Amino acid sequence: MQKRKLGNSGLEVSALGLGCMGMSFGYGKMPDKKEMITLIHKAVEEGVTFFDTAEVYGPFINEELVGEALAPFKGKVVIATKFGFAPAPGDPSKWSELDSRPGHIKEVAEASLKRLKVDAIDLFYQHRVDLNVPIEDVAGAVKDLIQQGKVKHFGLSEAGANTIRKAHAVQPVTALQSEYSLWTRQPEKEILPALEELGIGFVPFSPLGRGFLTGKMNENTKFESTDFRYALPRFTQEALKANQVLIELLAGIAKRKNATPAQIALAWLLAQKPWIVPIPGTTKINRLTENNGAASIVLTPDELQEIEVSASQIKVTGERYPENIMKMTGR
Repeated sequence: MQKRKLGNSGLEVSALGLGCMGMSFGYGKMPDKKEMITLIHKAVEEGVTFFDTAEVYGPFINEELVGEALAPFKGKVVIATKFGFAPAPGDPSKWSELDSRPGHIKEVAEASLKRLKVDAIDLFYQHRVDLNVPIEDVAGAVKDLIQQGKVKHFGLSEAGANTIRKAHAVQPVTALQSEYSLWTRQPEKEILPALEELGIGFVPFSPLGRGFLTGKMNENTKFESTDFRYALPRFTQEALKANQVLIELLAGIAKRKNATPAQIALAWLLAQKPWIVPIPGTTKINRLTENNGAASIVLTPDELQEIEVSASQIKVTGERYPENIMKMTGR
């Protein structure tokens, strides 16, 4: 597995990371914990050194899983986690409330350190921009944690270009994590140019479109009510059918490259910028190995142009999220 640096920060990670959310949150029935620890160990064996979690995944149990699984590899891997959510008043099971007050950020850091079994959090993202707290105050709180040796790097997630600039002026931002893939290309307009200018790395989550870009879904695919895709506009029967044209594009190139649609989707992302590090998630070892294989696939300039020309003519059907969640993005 090749390595990449996230912008000008000097933080070096594997070219592909591993998103761990689905191992204990979000996609229906919870997988077996021992199997997920085995999968994380397999990822390390295959050269993955970058692992992504958050306190809100579960909540808490995903950080505990990642901390337990990676304890034998302390100092050899980079763990990213996130702050910025809190239980809804009166209902601790719901974590829809944003809370990036400096005092809360510091409390979250202390708790995450314990769950992750580490002395310092490698990369600490603000999970979503909290309009009730100036971003300068958020950056200042993380700066304090960095000075105390409890955090090594500061990150943002789903933030707008203006917010990124304001935060970066207080405490250099190492990475932005936002959704980016062949069916979610909004970051290309303002975000990628801003990151390049400021020397900030980019970590695309859902680089396989929450599984859609693997080519294993069609209009007959059904989701359990406990799978959060069940409520996403892009996963309705109509949208799944309309968006198959993207799969046809990927499958055509995959066939010529002796690869899979998922590998082409990831290779395309890796080809966009040398400071982009996608974090596909999976709960299956064969998918993990398939995804990691994308790091060795090189798309030629002609192939990239072919993808660009074809994809530019495709209008993706369905929003990424329902309206209430979309409001939390791009702030």
